[in-house]
Amino acid sequence: MFQWLKGKKKLEQLEVMSPITGKLLSLKAIPDPAFAQGHMGQGVGIEPTEGKVYAPFDGRVAHLMEKSKHAVIVEHESGAQVLIHVGVDTVALKGNGFTAHVQSGDSITAGQLLLEFDIQAIQAAGYSVVSPVIVPDGLDSVESVDTGQVELDSKVTANTGGIFTVHLR
Repeated sequence: MFQWLKGKKKLEQLEVMSPITGKLLSLKAIPDPAFAQGHMGQGVGIEPTEGKVYAPFDGRVAHLMEKSKHAVIVEHESGAQVLIHVGVDTVALKGNGFTAHVQSGDSITAGQLLLEFDIQAIQAAGYSVVSPVIVPDGLDSVESVDTGQVELDSKVTANTGGIFTVHLR
């Protein structure tokens, strides 16, 4: 199943590029207690200024929320995964305002367009567009997540800089 992992050089850390253009926020600023309190994992929030989600590294789509298209989990060859969750409670939109450009199992390259979303439609429906980007808890390949290298409240542009570093086992 994971033949693409064989023969790969072991990394000590993985820099996760910004998958969304917007304003970088602390996890605590996400208007959802499960994310804000770190119950889902460690990472950051991004308040998007553009309705596009890009691959933060080379790897594969571990899981796309097929019906709602509001979230995607991408997996690096090291086994580290990143959840990119567009907005808060946006699963309730049942895919309205979202377009997926990938499917679960697809190979991806850094900078590849994964999802598009309509910021105005999400906000008009009463939902926040603040988007958690986290490393889910419980991954055997991950030792820790360092979110300290990028200044919070700064503008980040997709694919041009790292938003956090994942330290691997």
